[in-house]
Amino acid sequence: MGKLSGRVALVTGGARGIGAASARALAEAGATVVITDLLEAEGRNLCENLVASGAPAQFLRHDVRDESSWQRVVHEIEARWGGLDILLNNAGVFLFKLLTETSLEEFRALQAVNVEGVFLGLKTAIPALAKRANLWPGGGAIINVSSVMGIVGHSHVVPYNASKGAVRLMTKGAALECAHLGLKVRVNSVHPGIVETPIARQVVEAMVGEGWGNIPEVEALTARMHPLGRLGLPTEIAAAVVFLASDDAAFMTGSEMVVDGGLSAQ
Repeated sequence: MGKLSGRVALVTGGARGIGAASARALAEAGATVVITDLLEAEGRNLCENLVASGAPAQFLRHDVRDESSWQRVVHEIEARWGGLDILLNNAGVFLFKLLTETSLEEFRALQAVNVEGVFLGLKTAIPALAKRANLWPGGGAIINVSSVMGIVGHSHVVPYNASKGAVRLMTKGAALECAHLGLKVRVNSVHPGIVETPIARQVVEAMVGEGWGNIPEVEALTARMHPLGRLGLPTEIAAAVVFLASDDAAFMTGSEMVVDGGLSAQ
């Protein structure tokens, strides 16, 4: 029996990167995993692979910017799987651009996914998690994927800094609200450094376009930004997610788990 056996987990932005690695890790820990994304082909392929390996899984198309989409997804999960126990608010987008060259529309588009999407996830999922929270010693669990860039600032990513800083503090506020209301729902955040994902490739390509060097030079630069001298792996973030979702983290709420190779310690 896995440490998450019997639990139902929702992973947004689960088609690839950290979301996909987390979906796999949650399934390996025994959870039923519902993967949501706008990347249907990749999400369905991952879901089929999980099912083929014997893990209960489902894929749902989901726009985290839309409240009715959130309501539909949670309703479908409750109808098919009997309830929801874990939410990984992972869906996110990135922008690498000078602040003075960023349009208001670009800023708002990023916040709509990274901030409003997390807000809607919290709003919609907390009542669902609270229904089944007494089934587990650690209660229901929400993990919000923030970033090291939600703790420290960096040039060319001001809108992203703003969004991930908002996720960090929304996590703490939601955790306190759940505790004060007597809801057995824990809310924590995880803060990755730069991880080997499609977004990391986007960062490298954007830096090359901004004249920071060629691809090998920029890859070496981003690795050196981390005192451990390399980028993170999606599986390393996924391990933190499984821990926070499990009863091993039963006394953790409103916490931020930093998995950044030492980047924010500098």
